[in-house]
Amino acid sequence: MKRAILTIFLLLISNTFMTFAWYGHLKFKQMNFFNNLNLISVIFLSWGIALFEYSLLIPANKIGYIENGGPFNLWQLKIIQEVISLLVFTVFTIIFFKNEAFTSNHAIGFCLLILAVYFIFKK
Repeated sequence: MKRAILTIFLLLISNTFMTFAWYGHLKFKQMNFFNNLNLISVIFLSWGIALFEYSLLIPANKIGYIENGGPFNLWQLKIIQEVISLLVFTVFTIIFFKNEAFTSNHAIGFCLLILAVYFIFKK
């Protein structure tokens, strides 16, 4: 149980960094310091943020993988990561991108993801 919680926690923090690396730069133009960055600079900045993601993602998968003493098989690790990624993305978008609405289609899609989790974990 401890490994499961640690795995999920590391994936949560990892996906937070990933979301900022992938989408945070879209808000840079609103910050004076980042206003004049060219595309190459933004790419390197995002890579720098992504380094923290990988520094947490790799240990999460290593700790959580069943062949390393963890509770999850590879399929389960992937679906957990995807669900966490979408949850973090949703919170990020609602907080930082007020012009992007969360619609019923998004809610239906998340319900389908919950079904995916169910079927992936079903024995």
